[in-house]
Amino acid sequence: MTILISKPDKNKNRKRRHSRVRSKISGTAERPRLNVFRSNKNIYAQVIDDVEGVTLVSASTLDTAVSGESKTEQAASVGKLVAERANEKNIKNVVFDRGGYIYHGRVQALADAARENGLEF
Repeated sequence: MTILISKPDKNKNRKRRHSRVRSKISGTAERPRLNVFRSNKNIYAQVIDDVEGVTLVSASTLDTAVSGESKTEQAASVGKLVAERANEKNIKNVVFDRGGYIYHGRVQALADAARENGLEF
């Protein structure tokens, strides 16, 4: 008789954490939500108005304006870019949604760069 022990599914656990957080926070027109999604190769950031269901601003490592050699440097560049684009649309205050990821590494670099470039959360 063989007993199979399954590995913990990291993405399933992240989605569970994210849904728990999303039940408590929501973006409005006055204070939209800064959402972060991290894949193995790229990182994406969106400023979202959940009442209207509209993405107001977005940036990712796929943009040509993003520079940096390491993934952490690229994430900081995405944070700077999303903050600059939000400032162009007069968005100052946001609610930070880390997407169920731990606040460390690339997610932290993106958040710190967004704060340094004018976003408040």
